[in-house]
Amino acid sequence: MKNTKQFTLTALFLAVLILLAVTPLGFITIGPLNATTMHIPVIIASIVLGPRIGGILGGIFGVISLIRNTLIQTPLSFVFTPFVPVIGTDHGSWKALLIVLIPRILIGIVPYFVFKGFTHLTKERGKTVTLFIAGLIGSMTNTILVMNMIYFLFHNAYGSVIGQGGTVIYGAIMGVILSSGIPEAIVAGIATAAISSVLLRLMKKNATQKL
Repeated sequence: MKNTKQFTLTALFLAVLILLAVTPLGFITIGPLNATTMHIPVIIASIVLGPRIGGILGGIFGVISLIRNTLIQTPLSFVFTPFVPVIGTDHGSWKALLIVLIPRILIGIVPYFVFKGFTHLTKERGKTVTLFIAGLIGSMTNTILVMNMIYFLFHNAYGSVIGQGGTVIYGAIMGVILSSGIPEAIVAGIATAAISSVLLRLMKKNATQKL
C-alpha cells in the first residue's frame, strides 16, 4: 500500500512538472533569464516522499529545462544546454550540464533534510513555519547555485549578455538573486507550507487507519 501511494504521488508530481513545462506557468521570462515555478513540486515531493524521489524529480526538472532551452532559446540558453553555442564561440559547452542538473537535483534533496532537521529541533511544534523554511531554502539552493555557477563557469559570456565586465558582473549576479530569487523563494515557501502540510497529514492519517 505504501509503495502504491508513493508511486501515485510520484506520478502526480511528474504530471504537474510536465503541465508546468508546457504552459507559461512553468517558465516566466524576465530579461535574459526565466523565472520558474517548476521547483515547487520538486520541493514538496522531497519533503513528502523523501530525497531519493525528490532528487529524481529534480533531475527530470533539469532535463525539461535543458530541452526547453534547446528548443526555445533565450540570450542565456547556452548556460542550460550544451546544444546552444556559447556567446563568442560556435559550439556549446558540457559545463551547461552541471548548471542545469546539479542545482535541480539538490532541490529535491535539501528541503527534506532541512525539514527533518528543523522538525527535530522544534519537537514537531511550528510545523507550518518549518515547512515554509524548507521551501524557502530549497528554492534559494537552486537560485544561488545556478547564478554562482553561471558566474564561475561562464563569467565572460555572461558579461557579454548583460553588457558588463569585471567585478560588475558579480554585482549583476547578486542583483538577480535578490530581485528574482527571493520572491521565488517566498512563493515556494508559502506553497510548500500549504500543500505539504495537507499531504503529510493525509499520509499520517492513512497510516494510522491502517494500524
